[in-house]
Amino acid sequence: MTAHIERLVTAGTFSLDGGTWEVTNNVWLVGDEHEVVVIDAAHDAEAILGAVRGRRVVAVLCTHGHNDHVNAARDVAAATRATIALHPADRMLWAQEHGEVPPDVDLADGDTVEVAGTSLVVLHTPGHSPGAVCLYAADLGAVFSGDTLFHGGPGATGRSFSDFPTIIESIRDRLLVLPPHTQVHTGHGDDTTIGAEAPHLDEWLARGH
Repeated sequence: MTAHIERLVTAGTFSLDGGTWEVTNNVWLVGDEHEVVVIDAAHDAEAILGAVRGRRVVAVLCTHGHNDHVNAARDVAAATRATIALHPADRMLWAQEHGEVPPDVDLADGDTVEVAGTSLVVLHTPGHSPGAVCLYAADLGAVFSGDTLFHGGPGATGRSFSDFPTIIESIRDRLLVLPPHTQVHTGHGDDTTIGAEAPHLDEWLARGH
């Protein structure tokens, strides 16, 4: 059976710079009936493990280190004996949630994670955070964008460790060059496509967010 994509929506809070906000997150599972990767283990380890349904978890992949994307990672990994992977530039954000216990694996641009016959290629896309990554599955026609690109524009860059010119560069040079039909599976909210977002780059530049 070929790999397929599953979405689970979980709810909790996001905290940074002294503020806390209620959020819902997309947790993505990519795999088949035997093995999966979990992308962004957010808020509810029990619900995520229910979605795993006893399959082997190849890895828990973190698109970035904000607490609402990693706060269930250690519990999911412990229950499944999976490794946790995060770009090292986001270790300071990870530490705000998990203290001195580090992730297991450092993600780097160009790395490939194999699951169920599908390759997920790591694209380093800083801007929302220094270590933000997207995960591109060419054979599935999909990219998992975390908080880098959404339906309607870039992820937020108004808080610590973020930068608008950097996220624009990441989106322009790493994401908008993907095939237009590529489905963008986001960290929050609805999917979009590269083709739907690409024409709006100049609008985002003009508005500054």
